[in-house]
Amino acid sequence: MKTLLDFIPILLFFAAYKLHDWFGISKDEAIYFATPVLMAATVAQMAIIYWIDKKLSTMHKITLGMILVFGGITLALHDKRFIMWKPTVLYAGMAIALAVAIWGMKINFLKTLLGSQLELPDAVWNKLNVAWVFYTAFMALSNAYVATYFSEDAWANFKLWGYVFPLAFLIGQGLYISPYLKGDDSKQDPPTP
Repeated sequence: MKTLLDFIPILLFFAAYKLHDWFGISKDEAIYFATPVLMAATVAQMAIIYWIDKKLSTMHKITLGMILVFGGITLALHDKRFIMWKPTVLYAGMAIALAVAIWGMKINFLKTLLGSQLELPDAVWNKLNVAWVFYTAFMALSNAYVATYFSEDAWANFKLWGYVFPLAFLIGQGLYISPYLKGDDSKQDPPTP
């Protein structure tokens, strides 16, 4: 359900961007039409998550803040680069924070964040943390590459169709940790990759 909620603001942004003509917006102004849609959809998404969970995670707060700040700057300065580079800044920040925590401070941030919800061996938590470092670095670099070398239209397409990367990563992560979850008899001897 939450993955679907995460997808809705991106889908609405994409729809507003692609359907600009239908609303009488020129192609040059499409991103400035879609940006407030993204901002409003993200606020609504966070309100729904808060209504369901009675709280927002740190990541939700950071995402909301960045979308509102980068979207606001995009609209105020009429400069699309800010909204286009927001994913790169977010993912790069996450990669750096996770890397510094695990390798510099010897703190597994994922275990700290999710350890009360998932009981996993320390070695698994470490592998997950490293996987998240590389995944977030990959996402930061992918967005930077598309935003730099491709058209605005190609970047908007990447925003939607690039969502396959987080979905694939989350499915892979779920498959990796499933042998370690409580109630699974194969917890003692998980398959080796």
